[in-house]
Amino acid sequence: MTNLTPACATLDHAFDRSIAIPLEWFFDILEFCSISEGIISMANHFSALKRARQTERRTANNRSNTSRLRTALRTMREAIAKGDKQGAEQAYRQTVSTLDKAAQKGILHGNTAGRYKSRLAARVGAMK
Repeated sequence: MTNLTPACATLDHAFDRSIAIPLEWFFDILEFCSISEGIISMANHFSALKRARQTERRTANNRSNTSRLRTALRTMREAIAKGDKQGAEQAYRQTVSTLDKAAQKGILHGNTAGRYKSRLAARVGAMK
């Protein structure tokens, strides 16, 4: 605790106390921590660290796939709202592909994807 040079960081402890530690210690500690949405959590085992890394990767992938699906559905709804049947049919083909991929990756249940495709097909078919 005697080394309070500018190259120090603080770690908050219980009861709102903080201690100063050298920065190189701080980065060594962070090597064994999981940082998720601004929260630092210390894992007790290497397997828990691995699980934390896997969870972060999977969360990012799921978020990306969900966003891709929502964008495809929004594009489809906009094409239908415009009233352009040819554009809607093209958007429908792309949306069906995205729905199938989402079902394959587990973002949507297969029956839910089928229901979406059926309803979208009916809306495209009803266009003039």
